[in-house]
Amino acid sequence: MRVGTVREIKNHEYRVGLTPESARELVAHGHEVWVETGAGLGIGASDGDYAASGAFIHPDAKAVFDGCEMIVKVKEPQAGERAMLRQGQILYTYLHLAPDPEQTADLVKSGVTAIAYETVTGPGNSLPLLKPMSQVAGRMSIQAGATALQKATGGRGVLLGGVPGVLPGKVLIIGGGVVGFNAAQMAVGMGADVTILDRDPEVLERLDNHFEGRAKTRFSNRAVVQQMVCESELVIGAVLVPGAAAPKLVTREMLGCMKPGSVLVDVAIDQGGCFETSRPTTHAEPIYVVDGIVHYCVANMPGAVARTSTYALNNVTLPHALRIADLGWKGALKANPHLAAGLNVHEGKVTYEAVARDLGYDYTPVDSLLG
Repeated sequence: MRVGTVREIKNHEYRVGLTPESARELVAHGHEVWVETGAGLGIGASDGDYAASGAFIHPDAKAVFDGCEMIVKVKEPQAGERAMLRQGQILYTYLHLAPDPEQTADLVKSGVTAIAYETVTGPGNSLPLLKPMSQVAGRMSIQAGATALQKATGGRGVLLGGVPGVLPGKVLIIGGGVVGFNAAQMAVGMGADVTILDRDPEVLERLDNHFEGRAKTRFSNRAVVQQMVCESELVIGAVLVPGAAAPKLVTREMLGCMKPGSVLVDVAIDQGGCFETSRPTTHAEPIYVVDGIVHYCVANMPGAVARTSTYALNNVTLPHALRIADLGWKGALKANPHLAAGLNVHEGKVTYEAVARDLGYDYTPVDSLLG
């Protein structure tokens, strides 16, 4: 199979779908790899590095899209990229379709077979292709929040860890999954006063045992969310409903009880955000203020640490990319039901139930396409 990767064009996105090492693995399996010139510069990988791995370098994205049977990316295709997709082609990348009707419509119209990293499953209903980026985003959310709390960026002027004689900042983390756990690790390490909310008693027990009192846990309901939001200076939104739009857990009304200059960091913004006042921002303009509360809603947070993120991502995406290239999309999905869960769109049909429900499409089960 001819497999291609292109330079990411989303604002301040420096990751790349295939590292030179991943390209080498695909070539070793007998496949041809095409790379847009400059695609790897954001992670310090030159065209020469890719050529040494056996890849062919092409002058622009169009050449790669036109010539390749499978496109491997990081972020969802932008409008100009979607216009280059075609029926019979495989797209393998993050999609986050539920809050993005325009992208979904374009993918449906193109006839492409689109496999989304974020809905590929693993044992125990885990999301192994989402996990490394959730780890990165969780850790970065505290760094970003700590910076946004500084007075120079419009924040309250609070040092998360405090100093002797001055109380530390209060951090609320809504959601105790991978993002929430990693955010809590960073916040606890900085010496903040940390509370984690979740609705799963087993998750709360696991977090409580892990942090041994260094972070508090509470069962999440509307009353508790409101109380804790009002008390906190940094709120991290870390809620995920796989493949579906995130629930709006913090309303605009709740902002009225927060201390001016407090900060909301919405890590769920890729899925529409879990704060009512959230809207996507970029690394170029990461924050905005609503009712005196600073919002940080960058939709590609891991792109800021592109080298770490790209290698962590390739560690988990490459095995499936090899399987798809070796067996074709249908053979690969038949062989691995976890990968089959990643199919979101195929030849004009929406094949992921939550996306179909949220955006009003007829749902076509993946099994009906594999028989």
